[in-house]
Amino acid sequence: MSLNRNFWLFAIGRFISQLGWAVQDVALPLYVLDQTHSGSMMTAFILAEMIPVLIIMPFAGVVGDRYNRKWLMVGFDLARGALLFGVIAFDLLGIYQLLAVQVVMAVMGAFFSAGTGAMFPDLVQPDELEKANSTVSSFTILARLVGPALGGFIYAVGGIKLAILINAVSFFGSGLFEMLIRYEWRTRELEGFSQVIEDLKEGIGFLRSNRYLSTLMFFALFMIALGQPFGAVIMPYSYREVLKFSSYQFGLLESAFMGGALLGNSLIAIKFGKKAGRYLFHTLLLDGVMILAFTWAISPLSSLGRNEAFFFLAGINILWGSIEAFIDVPINSKIQRAIPSELRGRVMCAMAVLMHISSPLGLLAVGPLLDRFPAWEVTMAIWVGMAVVVAYFWARYREVLLREEKFEENGRLT
Repeated sequence: MSLNRNFWLFAIGRFISQLGWAVQDVALPLYVLDQTHSGSMMTAFILAEMIPVLIIMPFAGVVGDRYNRKWLMVGFDLARGALLFGVIAFDLLGIYQLLAVQVVMAVMGAFFSAGTGAMFPDLVQPDELEKANSTVSSFTILARLVGPALGGFIYAVGGIKLAILINAVSFFGSGLFEMLIRYEWRTRELEGFSQVIEDLKEGIGFLRSNRYLSTLMFFALFMIALGQPFGAVIMPYSYREVLKFSSYQFGLLESAFMGGALLGNSLIAIKFGKKAGRYLFHTLLLDGVMILAFTWAISPLSSLGRNEAFFFLAGINILWGSIEAFIDVPINSKIQRAIPSELRGRVMCAMAVLMHISSPLGLLAVGPLLDRFPAWEVTMAIWVGMAVVVAYFWARYREVLLREEKFEENGRLT
């Protein structure tokens, strides 16, 4: 069964905006460093993007359920494009001016994400969600592969103004594609702030009362808290400080992982589809094998030379990226299917906030541990933690995690 016109308009529009954002996402840190030479200011820009999202996301979820999701998506894409055009037109390129813009962009991005996240599962049939999610993930990976190289080149040629201009144009291009989507959403609009609180309580209540969904969520939270340090801290640290790879080799290893993720998502989209969820615990086992292989390569037990270690880890990263796709896509699709459309915005935003909170927990622990212990020991400790979590959920909730539940039009969970 092929994906429909509405899905492709959504996917292409999203890809265009992600590509433009990836260009600016590389150029902006370069500009900040060139202007300030300050790591603290870089941190300020990261926090300016993260903190508003955590504060706004629950309220954005309520808005995403109460107002037309298509026009929220289109409106905030066009608004972000207009804001960036204004930055260029009025030469608002001072560091603190751009910091304020970063906050406003983060707030608008939270409302945009609430609308798109709630709307996306409605664009395809429930049984097509794995195929749709893997296709969108493939476009995201392509943007992450092409965008950074393009952003560095554009910044070198035209500076921060050209990078911002390209991002502004990408938001307008994305909005034009989204306008062509056929989507109707009718619900009661908000009449007061008390309704926001009631809607938030309803979304959280649904999340707490639904055993299937809460099991999926807590499994995802544990895996994010334990898995996030690998890509963000341990792998870069091991490549540069332990194995002494060059920046060129470092970049190639990052690309190998993303290439593997692209391969995995393509396999789900073309061949496996909904069947990918049946292999969740098989892929988790393979994921554990990849971690052990990585641990061996950075440990004193390895006899690999630097070049041998590079090619060994490049192969591991391709497999690892493919395996991660077979974990992420089925879990995401199961969650989307299990939430009724009228509650999807607030429930998914509540889950997003919890996941944003769980992500830093592992990161906060890993940094100090790497200062005191060898990287391979820290990696092994995390592997043990992940093995315990997977074994616990396999023993107690295997049937829950492997089965499929969805809401039909009559509101009944099946």
